[in-house]
Amino acid sequence: MIRQLAIRDVVLVDRLELEFEPGLCALTGETGAGKSILLDALGLALGARADSGLVRSGQEQASVSAEIALDAGHPALVALEDQGVDLDAGEPLVIRRTLKADGGSRAFLGGSSVPASVLRDIGTLAVEVHGQHDDRGLLNPRGHRDLLDAFGRIDTAPVASAWAELTRIEGELAGARAQSETAERDRDYLTHACAEIDALAPQPGEEAELAEQRASMQAGLKAGESLSGLDELLGGSDGALAQLRLAARRIERGAADHPLLADALAALDRALIEGAEAEDKLARAAEALAFDPARLETIEARLFDIRALARKHRVEPDSLAELGTRMCEQLAAIEQGGERIGSLEQALEDAKARYKALAVELTQARSQAAARLDAAVCEELKPLKLDAARFHTAIAAAEDGAGGADRVEFQVSTNPGAPFGPLTKIASGGELSRFILALKVALAEAGSAATMIFDEIDRGVGGAVASAIGERLARLAEDAQVLVVTHSPQVAARAAYHYRIEKCDAGEGVRTRVRKLGSDERREEIARMLSGALVTDEARAQAGRLLDAA
Repeated sequence: MIRQLAIRDVVLVDRLELEFEPGLCALTGETGAGKSILLDALGLALGARADSGLVRSGQEQASVSAEIALDAGHPALVALEDQGVDLDAGEPLVIRRTLKADGGSRAFLGGSSVPASVLRDIGTLAVEVHGQHDDRGLLNPRGHRDLLDAFGRIDTAPVASAWAELTRIEGELAGARAQSETAERDRDYLTHACAEIDALAPQPGEEAELAEQRASMQAGLKAGESLSGLDELLGGSDGALAQLRLAARRIERGAADHPLLADALAALDRALIEGAEAEDKLARAAEALAFDPARLETIEARLFDIRALARKHRVEPDSLAELGTRMCEQLAAIEQGGERIGSLEQALEDAKARYKALAVELTQARSQAAARLDAAVCEELKPLKLDAARFHTAIAAAEDGAGGADRVEFQVSTNPGAPFGPLTKIASGGELSRFILALKVALAEAGSAATMIFDEIDRGVGGAVASAIGERLARLAEDAQVLVVTHSPQVAARAAYHYRIEKCDAGEGVRTRVRKLGSDERREEIARMLSGALVTDEARAQAGRLLDAA
């Protein structure tokens, strides 16, 4: 409910702070006193369109803030969480709107700046404004289906779940069909590529291993070429070792005759030993470096084939095996795609049948609830002097969706035999307000916002009809806060709290003020409403009787 409303520099209001209580609160005052200013200011705080004409003359900006208390579990709390606003238990929500004289405006939720649309969404959940020009409440057909479901306590979750499953399968089927079409276009390519990769059968790491073997053989080939002919230079009959042996034999004959010859012979012996070792190692090296040229050719051919296939498919050589596996899986999926599509098509038909069955049950439940709602509203029409009028909840087929396949619209007929039509097109201004009240009373058990505001719902009526309106407003206010702008003393007398809106001139120009009235002031205000400018004792007596009867 609205706890507090603070207004700064809005039209004739310079500074105003109001505190409201739960229950029925009446706002009265002479015509032109500024009741509409109060509602316009509240509308601005609740996200209504910003009109620079609301800024008080001579001021740079206007501002309006409202403090709203929300019970635990209120739908507005969920919307607040989506905006990152987390209220502690018992903490009120503060919304604020500023409006500059040049038309610019800013909206605040808690302490954070937000778009005005956010205030409007939150405000719609927290406060219901009902009047002849309300296009977001009971007069908007877009909300009629939800209102009917709430009235009938209809559980729409099974239909929503069935719709979600149906749309999920539709999405899967569309994806499977698209995938199948793409795969079919690639069938020939995949078949050839799979066969090509399977035939080569590359293994991870094989390319590096082949490259290493090839490099080793090529190095051996070069080294082998450098060893060619060395065996003849060292060994053989004319080789270096044979010449050394011949020299050693010649020196050996005179080695005993001179020490230097003995040393020379020893050196030659060492050279022969080292040469023999070198000859042996060269022989073993030549044996180790020997390879089969055909083997090198085979390795090179496979290495080049692997590298060429990798370049063709634009992958690393080590990824060829994995690519082949994926391609074969894609090819297998093409073969299985028809089976999966068939399975999904059957699942979709089953889901459609289930949804349709639940939607039919939902339509039946809505039809039964509509009959009860029509009867409940019609019971409220006669006391409101609408006994010739009829109310009808029209249910028509609509496009399938999460909320079923029904379009719901509240319609009325104001004259016997006249066709039913939308509330806004059939009912006159006064009738429309009473239809709204009758419908609101009938829907009361379905739940309402914490605060309901009725703007001159009693316009054009009086006497017993006004009393009936007051009685119904009081009934609504038993479980909610109801603010009613009224010219009817019968309605005002039903209020638990009474506020008078008045103009005054304090020397700085005309200003609008709002006062909460005490019991004596209430009696005097209702007497004024009964008799006009001149309040008589009879009017005061009648006002007392109205208050006592309430």
